[in-house]
Formats: sequence, C-alpha cells, structure tokens
Amino acid sequence: MRVSEKIPALPNRALPYSEAFKAFIPQDWAPYPSEMPAPLPATAHTAARRSAITAQFPGDRLVIPAGGLKVRTNDCDFRYRPHSAFAHLTGLGEDLEEDAVLVLDATSATVYFHARVPRTDPEFYSSSRYGEMWVGERPSIEEMSALTTLDVHDIAELNVALAAPVEGKLRVVPDVDAHVSALVDALRGIDAEADNELQVALSELRLIKDDFEIAELERACAATKVGFEAVIADLPEAVRRGRGERWVEGIFGLHARHLGNAIGYDSIVAGADHANTLHWIRNDGDLRDGDLLLLDAGVEVESLYTADITRTLPVNGRYSPAQRKVYQAVLDAQQAGMDAAKPGANFLDVHWAAVRVLAERLEQWGLLPVSVEETLSEEGGQWRRWMVHGTSHHLGIDVHDCAQARAEQYRQGTLKPGMVITVEPGLYFKSTDLLVPDELRGIGVRIEDDILITEDGCRNLSGAFPRDPAEVEAWIAQVQAR
Repeated sequence: MRVSEKIPALPNRALPYSEAFKAFIPQDWAPYPSEMPAPLPATAHTAARRSAITAQFPGDRLVIPAGGLKVRTNDCDFRYRPHSAFAHLTGLGEDLEEDAVLVLDATSATVYFHARVPRTDPEFYSSSRYGEMWVGERPSIEEMSALTTLDVHDIAELNVALAAPVEGKLRVVPDVDAHVSALVDALRGIDAEADNELQVALSELRLIKDDFEIAELERACAATKVGFEAVIADLPEAVRRGRGERWVEGIFGLHARHLGNAIGYDSIVAGADHANTLHWIRNDGDLRDGDLLLLDAGVEVESLYTADITRTLPVNGRYSPAQRKVYQAVLDAQQAGMDAAKPGANFLDVHWAAVRVLAERLEQWGLLPVSVEETLSEEGGQWRRWMVHGTSHHLGIDVHDCAQARAEQYRQGTLKPGMVITVEPGLYFKSTDLLVPDELRGIGVRIEDDILITEDGCRNLSGAFPRDPAEVEAWIAQVQAR
C-alpha cells in the first residue's frame, strides 16, 4: 500500500486530532465575560450615516460586505482591514469582523457575522481563520450587537435574508466579497449599474465629515507627529547604520502600531534623488549628511481614519542654500493653496493657486520655455515636468478618500464646511534632468498638510508640524537635544 493511501489527506502543517484530545480540549475553561462591551465611539454617528444612504435608495436592499482575508503567501494572510464603507456605516475598525456583511433595508440594519463558537465546537481548536486557539477570542452575537448597537445575526442566515422579498432593487458593493456578490447575482442577475450607483453614493457620503471623523483625523495627526519626532530623533542612527530609509520606515511603523492601528498607507521614505520618485516605497537607500529626506507618512488610528503628512527634512538639520530655495518655493505654493481653500471655492482652485506660484518660480529660475500664462493654459503644461501630481485629495477613512465619487462632486465640485483635504505641492528636480542647473539636480521637496474646510476658510489639522524652514531646523535641533 502506498503511503498516500495510509495517511489521510491533510495540509502539510496540520496534525490529526485524536478522539481523546477532542474530549479533553473543551474541559475546564473559565466562562466568557457576562458584561457586555460599551458601544464603539463611532456609533453615536453611524445611524445618521445609514439613514442618509438608505434615503438615496428608497425601497432597495443594500448589501455592504466587510470583505475577507487576503492571502499573502500560501496559508498566511495579510493583516485584515474591513472595507471602508462597512467601517463607516457600522463604526467597526481594526480586525473584528472579517467576512461580515451589513444589510440595510428601509427600516432595518443588520450585521451578519461569524461569531465565536462554543469550545465544544472543533472550530475552537482547529480553524486557523476563526478558531479561538489560533486568532483569539471573537465576539459573540450579543457582544457584536452591543459594540455596534445593531441587530446582529449569524452569517449562516445571510442567504435567507438576501432572498427575502424586497420592494425595490437588491444592490451590493462590488469587488469586495466575491462570495457575497455571487449570492446577490444569483438572486437578481448581474446588475453592474445598480451596484456602481451604490458604490458611488457610499463614497460621496464621506465627502463631508461629521464631528467624530474630524476628531479622529486630529488624533491621527497628533499620533503622526509623535512618529515624525521619533524619526527625527533617530536620524543620526539612520545615517550611521546605512540603508537609512528602511530604518526610518521601521521607526515610524513602530509608532504607528503603538499609537494606532497601523500606517495609513505605505510610508514614502525618500532620501536625496529618491524624493523625485513620487511613490518611492522601496525605501532601501542610504541617508547621508547633506541629503534631504522626504517623509510622507500617516498613522491610521483604530477607527481607520488616517493622517497624510509630508515633510522634507535636512538629514543633518540644516538646509543648504539650494535646498532652502526649492523648499521656500514649495512652502509659498502650499500657503497659496491653503489661502484658496475655503467654502464656495472650487476643489481645483487650491491646485491652481499653488501651481501658479510654482510656475512663477520656475520662470524666475529660467526653467520654463514659455511664459507663466502660457504654461498654465490648456495648451501649455510644461510646469508639470517638475510637479506631475495634483495638489489635493480628500482624506478620511481612506487616505485617498471618496475616490469613487462623481467628478462633479469631487474634482469639479465645490468645497464645503466639513470637507477634509490635503494640500501638498512639490518640486522634483531629478538628478538626470539636464534642463535643471547642477545645484538643483537631485533635490525633491514636498510639503503636505491636512486641512478642514470651515465656515470661513480652513483649519490646518496638522498645524502642530513646523513648516517654515527655520522652524523646521529649530524643530530638528530641539527634538535631537531631548
């Protein structure tokens, strides 16, 4: 008899469980706590958010999955993060709810959830995805209901709930959970238009932040400042050790995990010419005395709201004359963008205010082949050689929040009180750019802050970060002297 016929088929890392073990494992455990957890802080606001979205689709049944785990390698998954729309409407953050589904009807809101099983259930000890011995104690149905203030049912009941008669359409957020989408499609057929309308509406629902969201973004900015100061304090060590970009990435990541849930996006840690690669996340370069360090990083707090802040720091604590020249141009452009950020302005007014300052400096420095007005015209655009990205994006529970919103509500939209956007102009002079004077080649500068549109202008949520070059130098000296 072959070996494969004698041994039951099991994953390579799994061992069979004996009957004696199965009888022994459920015995003599302390009871689960009887006291219910307090509602999550966001639940004071989630009912209003759910009412706002159901009002847009009267009579429809809306299916918002949290999404499941995603494989990283073989049988190891990436750290879990729920879909942003699910988190926004339930108040759940971090990693309590993989595979859960929120179902909204005209008069009800129900979460379908894979709750913990009794310790007599084999899942308790054998499931590496849900088992308490593997991933920790999951909430019960009652505990999840207490956390969210919602009606909560076992995920096994989802099929019946979706199949129940509905007055209007059945809609599901697309591309989140393939299994849930397949269930919906089997009941109503494929209706991509209906699903896309829901996705767009959920994205636009987040354009204006409520008080809880603003407070969470402020908390994320404060935590991010702690991370930046930890990086500044350790810059000499990052230089000494070599591969300093990775050292900085690790220092910031440590504080993001300690003070919040995680980093809000892969940190951009770009020394010297690497700063001229806009999304430099390889972070494998050295940091050297005399270099600039462009650090674009943000802490995501437990509610999943994230900061998004960039500072361009002199590694040795002092800007060279050429570095200061570029830095001041970018700072002036950022201030112009902030000055344009007020209610009633167009979203793109911020961008064009900042870009005009940059174009004027590029003209003064002899880099533009045409006039400022010509380069800013639709037929021009030569300035984009040195800043190819936009100046602003919405910020919130996603770093690029509200990304599925319609253009007329986003890029072509009007700024309103409660919106939170970034203002992040930059100038990027690659070391290989032969149009640039030698003294400027290899210098890349971006300055980014997170601002709240108010009734009469804007408020810088990350205003505790120094921006003026002299203040940045003093900040570095102060932090490193502690």
